[in-house]
Amino acid sequence: MNLAEKEKMERKLQIYEYILDQINEGIHVIDENGVSIIYNEKMSEIEAMKKETVLGKNLLDVFTFTEEQESTLLRALHQGEMTKNVKQTYFNAKGKQITTINNTFPIQEQGQAIAALELANDITRMEHMLRENFLKDKDTRYVFESIIGESAAIREVIEMGRRAARTSSSVLIVGETGTGKELFAQSIHNDSSRSSGPFISQNCAALPEHLIEGLLFGTKRGAFTGAIERPGLFEQARGGTLLLDEINSMSPPLQAKLLRALQEKKIRRIGDTKDMEIDVRIIATMNEDPIDAIAGDRLRKDLYYRLGVVTLFIPPLRERKPDIERLAFHFIQKYNRLFDMNVESIDPDVLDSFREYGWPGNVRELEHAIEGTMNFIADETEIGMQHLPHHIRRKLLHLSKVEAEDIPVCDASPLPVEAKAKETDTSFDHVPHDLKSRMAAFEKKYIRQVIEKNNNNVSRAARELGISRQSLQYRMRKYGMGFTLDS
Repeated sequence: MNLAEKEKMERKLQIYEYILDQINEGIHVIDENGVSIIYNEKMSEIEAMKKETVLGKNLLDVFTFTEEQESTLLRALHQGEMTKNVKQTYFNAKGKQITTINNTFPIQEQGQAIAALELANDITRMEHMLRENFLKDKDTRYVFESIIGESAAIREVIEMGRRAARTSSSVLIVGETGTGKELFAQSIHNDSSRSSGPFISQNCAALPEHLIEGLLFGTKRGAFTGAIERPGLFEQARGGTLLLDEINSMSPPLQAKLLRALQEKKIRRIGDTKDMEIDVRIIATMNEDPIDAIAGDRLRKDLYYRLGVVTLFIPPLRERKPDIERLAFHFIQKYNRLFDMNVESIDPDVLDSFREYGWPGNVRELEHAIEGTMNFIADETEIGMQHLPHHIRRKLLHLSKVEAEDIPVCDASPLPVEAKAKETDTSFDHVPHDLKSRMAAFEKKYIRQVIEKNNNNVSRAARELGISRQSLQYRMRKYGMGFTLDS
Protein backbone atom coordinates (compact mmCIF):
# COMPACT_ATOMS: atom_id res chain seq x y z
CA MET A 1 0.00 0.00 0.00
CA ASN A 2 1.52 3.33 -1.10
CA LEU A 3 1.30 6.57 0.90
CA ALA A 4 -1.67 7.95 -1.03
CA GLU A 5 -3.69 4.77 -0.51
CA LYS A 6 -2.75 4.78 3.17
CA GLU A 7 -3.93 8.38 3.61
CA LYS A 8 -7.15 7.54 1.76
CA MET A 9 -7.75 4.57 4.07
CA GLU A 10 -7.11 6.67 7.19
CA ARG A 11 -9.51 9.35 5.93
CA LYS A 12 -12.16 6.69 5.29
CA LEU A 13 -11.70 5.33 8.84
CA GLN A 14 -12.14 8.82 10.24
CA ILE A 15 -15.39 9.15 8.31
CA TYR A 16 -16.59 5.75 9.61
CA GLU A 17 -15.71 6.77 13.17
CA TYR A 18 -17.58 10.07 12.77
CA ILE A 19 -20.66 8.28 11.42
CA LEU A 20 -20.62 5.78 14.30
CA ASP A 21 -20.47 8.64 16.82
CA GLN A 22 -23.55 10.28 15.27
CA ILE A 23 -25.71 7.17 15.68
CA ASN A 24 -28.08 7.45 18.62
CA GLU A 25 -27.52 3.84 19.67
CA GLY A 26 -24.65 2.34 21.62
CA ILE A 27 -22.22 0.32 19.47
CA HIS A 28 -19.59 -1.96 21.00
CA VAL A 29 -17.43 -4.47 19.11
CA ILE A 30 -14.92 -6.90 20.61
CA ASP A 31 -12.39 -9.03 18.71
CA GLU A 32 -11.79 -12.78 19.00
CA ASN A 33 -9.85 -12.21 22.27
CA GLY A 34 -12.61 -10.19 23.91
CA VAL A 35 -10.73 -6.90 23.44
CA SER A 36 -12.83 -3.81 22.63
CA ILE A 37 -12.01 -2.48 19.16
CA ILE A 38 -15.04 -0.25 18.39
CA TYR A 39 -16.83 1.88 21.00
CA ASN A 40 -18.92 4.84 19.91
CA GLU A 41 -19.92 8.05 21.73
CA LYS A 42 -23.42 6.85 22.55
CA MET A 43 -22.09 3.69 24.20
CA SER A 44 -19.62 5.83 26.13
CA GLU A 45 -22.54 7.98 27.32
CA ILE A 46 -24.72 4.98 28.27
CA GLU A 47 -21.97 3.25 30.26
CA ALA A 48 -20.46 6.48 31.68
CA MET A 49 -17.00 5.43 30.51
CA LYS A 50 -14.41 7.29 28.45
CA LYS A 51 -13.45 5.72 25.13
CA GLU A 52 -9.79 5.46 26.05
CA THR A 53 -10.70 3.54 29.21
CA VAL A 54 -12.46 0.85 27.18
CA LEU A 55 -10.74 0.60 23.79
CA GLY A 56 -7.83 -1.82 23.64
CA LYS A 57 -8.79 -3.52 26.91
CA ASN A 58 -10.44 -6.85 27.59
CA LEU A 59 -14.16 -6.52 28.23
CA LEU A 60 -13.96 -8.26 31.63
CA ASP A 61 -11.18 -5.93 32.78
CA VAL A 62 -13.56 -2.99 32.48
CA PHE A 63 -17.05 -4.36 33.15
CA THR A 64 -18.44 -6.76 35.77
CA PHE A 65 -21.32 -9.14 35.09
CA THR A 66 -23.38 -11.10 37.61
CA GLU A 67 -23.23 -14.89 37.90
CA GLU A 68 -26.87 -15.13 36.83
CA GLN A 69 -26.35 -13.24 33.56
CA GLU A 70 -23.09 -13.34 31.62
CA SER A 71 -22.20 -10.79 28.96
CA THR A 72 -24.31 -11.08 25.83
CA LEU A 73 -21.27 -9.94 23.84
CA LEU A 74 -19.16 -12.83 25.14
CA ARG A 75 -22.02 -15.28 24.50
CA ALA A 76 -22.14 -14.10 20.89
CA LEU A 77 -18.37 -14.46 20.56
CA HIS A 78 -17.91 -17.84 22.27
CA GLN A 79 -21.20 -19.57 21.46
CA GLY A 80 -22.08 -17.89 18.18
CA GLU A 81 -25.42 -16.92 19.74
CA MET A 82 -27.45 -14.03 18.32
CA THR A 83 -29.84 -12.35 20.76
CA LYS A 84 -32.42 -9.60 20.27
CA ASN A 85 -34.08 -7.24 22.74
CA VAL A 86 -32.38 -8.77 25.78
CA LYS A 87 -32.37 -6.76 28.98
CA GLN A 88 -28.92 -6.79 30.64
CA THR A 89 -27.75 -5.32 33.93
CA TYR A 90 -24.03 -5.03 34.73
CA PHE A 91 -21.50 -2.67 36.35
CA ASN A 92 -18.83 -0.39 34.90
CA ALA A 93 -15.32 0.05 36.31
CA LYS A 94 -16.60 2.70 38.73
CA GLY A 95 -19.19 0.32 40.18
CA LYS A 96 -22.13 2.12 38.55
CA GLN A 97 -25.03 -0.14 37.58
CA ILE A 98 -25.90 -0.07 33.88
CA THR A 99 -29.14 -1.46 32.43
CA THR A 100 -29.52 -1.78 28.66
CA ILE A 101 -31.63 -3.50 26.02
CA ASN A 102 -29.24 -5.22 23.63
CA ASN A 103 -29.18 -6.72 20.16
CA THR A 104 -26.02 -8.82 19.86
CA PHE A 105 -24.54 -10.52 16.78
CA PRO A 106 -21.54 -12.83 16.26
CA ILE A 107 -19.24 -11.80 13.37
CA GLN A 108 -17.84 -14.89 11.66
CA GLU A 109 -15.42 -15.66 8.88
CA GLN A 110 -15.40 -19.15 7.35
CA GLY A 111 -17.40 -20.44 10.32
CA GLN A 112 -15.01 -19.01 12.90
CA ALA A 113 -15.93 -16.17 15.27
CA ILE A 114 -13.62 -13.22 14.68
CA ALA A 115 -15.62 -10.58 16.57
CA ALA A 116 -18.97 -9.75 18.19
CA LEU A 117 -21.17 -6.66 17.78
CA GLU A 118 -23.59 -5.20 20.32
CA LEU A 119 -26.19 -2.50 19.70
CA ALA A 120 -27.52 -1.09 22.98
CA ASN A 121 -30.25 1.28 24.18
CA ASP A 122 -30.26 2.86 27.62
CA ILE A 123 -33.35 1.30 29.23
CA THR A 124 -33.17 3.62 32.23
CA ARG A 125 -33.94 6.61 30.04
CA MET A 126 -36.39 4.62 27.91
CA GLU A 127 -38.33 3.50 30.96
CA HIS A 128 -38.53 7.06 32.25
CA MET A 129 -39.91 8.36 28.94
CA LEU A 130 -42.35 5.47 28.57
CA ARG A 131 -43.63 5.90 32.10
CA GLU A 132 -44.14 9.62 31.54
CA ASN A 133 -46.25 8.91 28.45
CA PHE A 134 -47.98 5.92 29.99
CA LEU A 135 -48.94 7.78 33.16
CA LYS A 136 -49.80 11.03 31.39
CA ASP A 137 -53.15 12.39 32.51
CA LYS A 138 -53.22 9.59 35.08
CA ASP A 139 -55.88 11.33 37.17
CA THR A 140 -58.62 10.55 34.68
CA ARG A 141 -57.39 7.68 32.53
CA TYR A 142 -59.52 4.89 34.01
CA VAL A 143 -62.97 3.93 32.69
CA PHE A 144 -65.15 0.91 33.43
CA GLU A 145 -63.73 -0.80 30.33
CA SER A 146 -60.31 -0.60 32.03
CA ILE A 147 -61.44 -2.94 34.80
CA ILE A 148 -60.13 -6.43 34.05
CA GLY A 149 -62.34 -9.34 35.02
CA GLU A 150 -65.32 -11.45 34.03
CA SER A 151 -66.11 -13.06 37.39
CA ALA A 152 -69.62 -12.57 38.74
CA ALA A 153 -68.22 -10.81 41.82
CA ILE A 154 -66.55 -8.01 39.86
CA ARG A 155 -69.18 -7.70 37.13
CA GLU A 156 -71.87 -7.03 39.75
CA VAL A 157 -69.86 -4.15 41.25
CA ILE A 158 -69.11 -2.72 37.78
CA GLU A 159 -72.82 -2.72 36.97
CA MET A 160 -73.62 -0.96 40.25
CA GLY A 161 -70.87 1.58 39.52
CA ARG A 162 -72.32 2.31 36.08
CA ARG A 163 -75.71 2.95 37.62
CA ALA A 164 -74.20 5.22 40.26
CA ALA A 165 -72.47 7.25 37.53
CA ARG A 166 -75.84 8.41 36.21
CA THR A 167 -76.46 10.64 39.26
CA SER A 168 -74.47 13.09 41.39
CA SER A 169 -75.06 11.27 44.69
CA SER A 170 -72.12 10.67 47.01
CA VAL A 171 -70.49 7.26 46.72
CA LEU A 172 -68.61 5.27 49.36
CA ILE A 173 -66.23 2.63 47.98
CA VAL A 174 -65.16 -0.06 50.45
CA GLY A 175 -62.42 -2.56 49.76
CA GLU A 176 -59.18 -4.03 51.04
CA THR A 177 -55.88 -2.43 50.13
CA GLY A 178 -54.98 -3.02 46.49
CA THR A 179 -58.45 -3.96 45.22
CA GLY A 180 -58.71 -0.97 42.85
CA LYS A 181 -60.90 1.52 44.70
CA GLU A 182 -59.50 4.56 42.88
CA LEU A 183 -59.95 2.78 39.56
CA PHE A 184 -63.67 2.54 40.31
CA ALA A 185 -63.79 6.16 41.49
CA GLN A 186 -62.23 7.41 38.25
CA SER A 187 -64.51 5.17 36.19
CA ILE A 188 -67.60 6.62 37.88
CA HIS A 189 -66.32 10.15 37.21
CA ASN A 190 -65.54 9.44 33.56
CA ASP A 191 -68.90 7.77 32.98
CA SER A 192 -70.84 10.65 34.54
CA SER A 193 -72.09 14.02 33.32
CA ARG A 194 -69.15 15.55 35.25
CA SER A 195 -66.52 13.85 33.12
CA SER A 196 -65.53 17.15 31.47
CA GLY A 197 -64.85 18.64 34.92
CA PRO A 198 -61.79 18.07 37.12
CA PHE A 199 -61.10 14.87 39.03
CA ILE A 200 -59.09 15.58 42.17
CA SER A 201 -57.88 12.92 44.59
CA GLN A 202 -56.61 13.42 48.13
CA ASN A 203 -55.39 10.77 50.57
CA CYS A 204 -56.74 11.82 53.96
CA ALA A 205 -54.07 9.79 55.81
CA ALA A 206 -51.17 11.45 54.00
CA LEU A 207 -51.26 14.80 55.85
CA PRO A 208 -51.77 15.97 59.47
CA GLU A 209 -55.15 17.44 60.39
CA HIS A 210 -54.09 21.11 60.44
CA LEU A 211 -52.76 20.82 56.90
CA ILE A 212 -55.52 18.78 55.34
CA GLU A 213 -58.23 21.18 56.61
CA GLY A 214 -56.61 24.08 54.77
CA LEU A 215 -56.06 21.87 51.75
CA LEU A 216 -59.73 20.87 51.59
CA PHE A 217 -61.44 24.15 52.44
CA GLY A 218 -58.82 26.72 51.41
CA THR A 219 -57.27 29.60 53.37
CA LYS A 220 -57.72 33.36 53.52
CA ARG A 221 -54.71 35.66 53.63
CA GLY A 222 -53.76 36.49 57.20
CA ALA A 223 -55.77 33.62 58.73
CA PHE A 224 -52.57 32.53 60.46
CA THR A 225 -48.89 33.33 60.17
CA GLY A 226 -47.82 32.79 56.57
CA ALA A 227 -51.34 32.08 55.31
CA ILE A 228 -52.00 33.05 51.69
CA GLU A 229 -55.15 33.40 49.61
CA ARG A 230 -55.56 29.85 48.35
CA PRO A 231 -58.58 27.90 47.07
CA GLY A 232 -59.16 24.48 48.60
CA LEU A 233 -59.85 21.21 46.83
CA PHE A 234 -63.61 21.73 47.04
CA GLU A 235 -63.22 24.88 44.95
CA GLN A 236 -60.66 23.37 42.58
CA ALA A 237 -62.98 20.42 41.90
CA ARG A 238 -65.92 22.68 41.01
CA GLY A 239 -68.09 20.98 38.39
CA GLY A 240 -66.22 17.72 38.82
CA THR A 241 -65.42 15.02 41.38
CA LEU A 242 -63.42 15.08 44.62
CA LEU A 243 -62.10 11.70 45.79
CA LEU A 244 -61.34 11.48 49.52
CA ASP A 245 -59.21 8.38 50.03
CA GLU A 246 -59.10 6.66 53.46
CA ILE A 247 -61.88 8.86 54.83
CA ASN A 248 -61.81 6.87 58.09
CA SER A 249 -58.35 8.31 58.90
CA MET A 250 -59.79 11.83 59.10
CA SER A 251 -60.30 13.17 62.65
CA PRO A 252 -63.88 13.40 64.04
CA PRO A 253 -63.87 17.25 64.14
CA LEU A 254 -62.81 17.39 60.50
CA GLN A 255 -65.41 14.75 59.62
CA ALA A 256 -68.02 17.04 61.19
CA LYS A 257 -66.90 19.95 58.96
CA LEU A 258 -67.03 17.66 55.93
CA LEU A 259 -70.54 16.57 56.86
CA ARG A 260 -71.65 20.21 57.09
CA ALA A 261 -70.19 20.91 53.64
CA LEU A 262 -72.03 17.92 52.16
CA GLN A 263 -75.34 18.81 53.79
CA GLU A 264 -75.32 22.55 53.06
CA LYS A 265 -73.28 22.41 49.85
CA LYS A 266 -71.28 25.34 51.21
CA ILE A 267 -67.78 25.74 52.60
CA ARG A 268 -65.87 28.47 54.40
CA ARG A 269 -62.16 29.05 53.93
CA ILE A 270 -60.03 29.04 57.08
CA GLY A 271 -59.96 32.62 58.42
CA ASP A 272 -62.87 33.77 56.28
CA THR A 273 -66.29 34.96 57.46
CA LYS A 274 -68.24 34.19 54.30
CA ASP A 275 -69.58 30.90 52.98
CA MET A 276 -69.32 29.98 49.34
CA GLU A 277 -71.41 27.48 47.44
CA ILE A 278 -69.78 24.36 46.04
CA ASP A 279 -70.68 22.15 43.09
CA VAL A 280 -68.76 18.93 43.48
CA ARG A 281 -69.48 15.23 43.73
CA ILE A 282 -67.82 13.44 46.64
CA ILE A 283 -66.51 9.91 46.33
CA ALA A 284 -64.91 8.48 49.47
CA THR A 285 -62.99 5.25 49.99
CA MET A 286 -62.04 3.17 53.00
CA ASN A 287 -60.26 -0.13 53.50
CA GLU A 288 -62.34 -1.49 56.38
CA ASP A 289 -65.96 -2.36 57.08
CA PRO A 290 -67.84 0.93 57.75
CA ILE A 291 -69.69 -0.68 60.68
CA ASP A 292 -66.34 -1.63 62.26
CA ALA A 293 -65.07 1.90 61.67
CA ILE A 294 -68.15 3.39 63.34
CA ALA A 295 -67.83 0.99 66.29
CA GLY A 296 -64.17 1.98 66.65
CA ASP A 297 -64.96 5.73 66.50
CA ARG A 298 -63.02 6.11 63.25
CA LEU A 299 -66.10 7.13 61.25
CA ARG A 300 -69.01 9.30 62.30
CA LYS A 301 -72.31 7.52 61.86
CA ASP A 302 -74.02 10.61 60.39
CA LEU A 303 -71.19 11.07 57.88
CA TYR A 304 -71.50 7.42 56.88
CA TYR A 305 -75.22 7.85 56.17
CA ARG A 306 -74.47 10.95 54.08
CA LEU A 307 -71.55 9.43 52.15
CA GLY A 308 -72.99 5.95 51.80
CA VAL A 309 -75.98 6.92 49.65
CA VAL A 310 -74.37 4.47 47.26
CA THR A 311 -71.93 1.97 48.76
CA LEU A 312 -69.77 -0.27 46.58
CA PHE A 313 -67.95 -3.21 48.15
CA ILE A 314 -64.98 -4.20 45.94
CA PRO A 315 -64.29 -7.93 46.27
CA PRO A 316 -60.77 -9.03 47.22
CA LEU A 317 -58.78 -10.94 44.59
CA ARG A 318 -59.19 -14.22 46.49
CA GLU A 319 -62.95 -13.97 45.77
CA ARG A 320 -62.45 -13.49 42.03
CA LYS A 321 -59.93 -16.22 41.23
CA PRO A 322 -61.26 -16.73 37.67
CA ASP A 323 -59.85 -13.25 36.92
CA ILE A 324 -56.29 -13.95 38.09
CA GLU A 325 -55.03 -15.33 34.77
CA ARG A 326 -56.46 -12.41 32.75
CA LEU A 327 -55.02 -9.89 35.20
CA ALA A 328 -51.60 -11.56 35.09
CA PHE A 329 -51.46 -11.41 31.28
CA HIS A 330 -52.68 -7.80 31.34
CA PHE A 331 -49.73 -6.85 33.57
CA ILE A 332 -47.34 -8.89 31.39
CA GLN A 333 -48.43 -6.86 28.35
CA LYS A 334 -48.04 -3.63 30.31
CA TYR A 335 -44.45 -4.40 31.37
CA ASN A 336 -43.60 -5.84 27.95
CA ARG A 337 -44.28 -2.32 26.64
CA LEU A 338 -42.47 -0.55 29.46
CA PHE A 339 -39.40 -2.80 29.43
CA ASP A 340 -39.38 -3.58 25.69
CA MET A 341 -39.62 -7.30 26.40
CA ASN A 342 -41.47 -10.19 24.75
CA VAL A 343 -42.86 -12.45 27.48
CA GLU A 344 -45.70 -14.49 26.00
CA SER A 345 -46.79 -17.11 28.53
CA ILE A 346 -46.82 -18.34 32.12
CA ASP A 347 -45.87 -21.84 33.20
CA PRO A 348 -49.09 -23.75 34.12
CA ASP A 349 -47.63 -24.63 37.55
CA VAL A 350 -47.08 -20.93 38.25
CA LEU A 351 -50.67 -20.16 37.22
CA ASP A 352 -51.95 -22.91 39.51
CA SER A 353 -49.93 -21.43 42.38
CA PHE A 354 -51.31 -17.98 41.59
CA ARG A 355 -54.84 -19.36 41.91
CA GLU A 356 -54.08 -21.11 45.22
CA TYR A 357 -52.40 -18.10 46.81
CA GLY A 358 -54.54 -15.79 48.99
CA TRP A 359 -53.15 -12.46 47.63
CA PRO A 360 -53.51 -10.35 50.81
CA GLY A 361 -52.31 -7.35 48.80
CA ASN A 362 -54.91 -8.11 46.11
CA VAL A 363 -54.51 -6.86 42.52
CA ARG A 364 -51.71 -4.49 43.48
CA GLU A 365 -49.69 -7.38 44.91
CA LEU A 366 -50.25 -9.40 41.73
CA GLU A 367 -49.05 -6.49 39.59
CA HIS A 368 -45.93 -6.02 41.74
CA ALA A 369 -45.25 -9.76 41.51
CA ILE A 370 -45.40 -9.62 37.70
CA GLU A 371 -43.23 -6.48 37.55
CA GLY A 372 -40.65 -8.07 39.86
CA THR A 373 -40.70 -11.24 37.78
CA MET A 374 -40.09 -9.33 34.54
CA ASN A 375 -36.96 -7.86 36.11
CA PHE A 376 -35.52 -11.34 36.58
CA ILE A 377 -36.16 -12.53 33.02
CA ALA A 378 -33.32 -12.38 30.49
CA ASP A 379 -34.40 -13.45 27.01
CA GLU A 380 -36.98 -16.13 27.93
CA THR A 381 -40.54 -15.79 26.73
CA GLU A 382 -42.26 -17.79 29.50
CA ILE A 383 -42.50 -17.00 33.20
CA GLY A 384 -41.36 -19.94 35.31
CA MET A 385 -41.25 -20.41 39.07
CA GLN A 386 -37.52 -19.62 39.01
CA HIS A 387 -38.21 -16.12 37.70
CA LEU A 388 -40.50 -15.06 40.54
CA PRO A 389 -39.07 -12.73 43.19
CA HIS A 390 -37.83 -14.70 46.20
CA HIS A 391 -40.47 -13.49 48.65
CA ILE A 392 -43.30 -14.35 46.23
CA ARG A 393 -41.78 -17.73 45.37
CA ARG A 394 -41.43 -18.56 49.06
CA LYS A 395 -45.06 -17.62 49.73
CA LEU A 396 -46.35 -19.62 46.78
CA LEU A 397 -44.33 -22.72 47.61
CA HIS A 398 -44.76 -22.78 51.39
CA LEU A 399 -47.72 -20.66 52.38
CA SER A 400 -50.35 -21.16 49.67
CA LYS A 401 -52.00 -24.10 51.39
CA VAL A 402 -52.15 -22.26 54.70
CA GLU A 403 -53.53 -19.17 52.97
CA ALA A 404 -56.19 -21.27 51.26
CA GLU A 405 -57.26 -22.79 54.57
CA ASP A 406 -57.59 -19.30 56.08
CA ILE A 407 -60.02 -18.15 53.39
CA PRO A 408 -63.65 -18.75 54.42
CA VAL A 409 -65.47 -21.11 52.07
CA CYS A 410 -69.06 -20.20 51.27
CA ASP A 411 -71.39 -23.12 51.82
CA ALA A 412 -75.06 -22.62 51.18
CA SER A 413 -76.03 -26.04 52.52
CA PRO A 414 -78.00 -26.24 55.79
CA LEU A 415 -75.96 -26.52 58.96
CA PRO A 416 -75.79 -29.92 60.65
CA VAL A 417 -77.75 -30.16 63.88
CA GLU A 418 -74.55 -30.19 65.95
CA ALA A 419 -73.27 -27.08 64.18
CA LYS A 420 -76.58 -25.28 64.68
CA ALA A 421 -76.42 -26.10 68.34
CA LYS A 422 -72.96 -24.63 68.51
CA GLU A 423 -74.09 -21.50 66.61
CA THR A 424 -76.91 -20.91 69.09
CA ASP A 425 -74.67 -21.50 72.07
CA THR A 426 -74.76 -18.16 73.93
CA SER A 427 -71.85 -19.00 76.20
CA PHE A 428 -69.22 -18.56 73.44
CA ASP A 429 -66.84 -20.76 75.42
CA HIS A 430 -64.87 -21.48 72.25
CA VAL A 431 -64.35 -17.76 71.49
CA PRO A 432 -61.34 -15.77 72.80
CA HIS A 433 -62.20 -13.45 75.67
CA ASP A 434 -61.26 -10.12 74.02
CA LEU A 435 -64.18 -7.82 73.20
CA LYS A 436 -63.57 -7.75 69.44
CA SER A 437 -63.72 -11.54 69.11
CA ARG A 438 -66.83 -11.79 71.27
CA MET A 439 -68.62 -9.05 69.29
CA ALA A 440 -67.71 -10.72 66.00
CA ALA A 441 -69.01 -14.08 67.27
CA PHE A 442 -72.28 -12.53 68.37
CA GLU A 443 -72.67 -10.67 65.05
CA LYS A 444 -72.10 -13.86 63.10
CA LYS A 445 -74.62 -15.78 65.22
CA TYR A 446 -77.27 -13.06 64.94
CA ILE A 447 -76.84 -12.69 61.17
CA ARG A 448 -77.17 -16.46 60.80
CA GLN A 449 -80.42 -16.41 62.78
CA VAL A 450 -81.94 -13.56 60.74
CA ILE A 451 -80.99 -15.19 57.42
CA GLU A 452 -82.53 -18.53 58.45
CA LYS A 453 -85.63 -16.69 59.71
CA ASN A 454 -86.01 -15.17 56.22
CA ASN A 455 -85.52 -18.51 54.46
CA ASN A 456 -82.05 -17.57 53.16
CA ASN A 457 -83.39 -14.50 51.32
CA VAL A 458 -80.53 -12.00 51.60
CA SER A 459 -82.56 -8.93 50.62
CA ARG A 460 -85.26 -9.52 53.27
CA ALA A 461 -82.62 -10.33 55.89
CA ALA A 462 -80.76 -7.12 55.07
CA ARG A 463 -83.95 -5.07 55.47
CA GLU A 464 -84.61 -6.62 58.86
CA LEU A 465 -81.03 -5.95 59.95
CA GLY A 466 -81.25 -2.35 58.74
CA ILE A 467 -78.23 -2.60 56.42
CA SER A 468 -77.79 -2.76 52.67
CA ARG A 469 -77.88 -6.09 50.81
CA GLN A 470 -74.29 -5.63 49.70
CA SER A 471 -73.21 -4.84 53.26
CA LEU A 472 -74.84 -8.05 54.46
CA GLN A 473 -73.12 -10.06 51.71
CA TYR A 474 -69.81 -8.50 52.76
CA ARG A 475 -70.32 -9.79 56.32
CA MET A 476 -71.42 -13.19 55.11
CA ARG A 477 -68.19 -13.54 53.11
CA LYS A 478 -66.24 -12.22 56.09
CA TYR A 479 -67.66 -14.96 58.34
CA GLY A 480 -67.67 -17.72 55.71
CA MET A 481 -71.44 -17.95 55.59
CA GLY A 482 -73.14 -19.17 52.41
CA PHE A 483 -75.98 -17.43 50.61
CA THR A 484 -78.15 -17.94 47.59
CA LEU A 485 -78.96 -15.18 45.09
CA ASP A 486 -82.41 -13.72 45.53
CA SER A 487 -84.85 -14.29 42.74
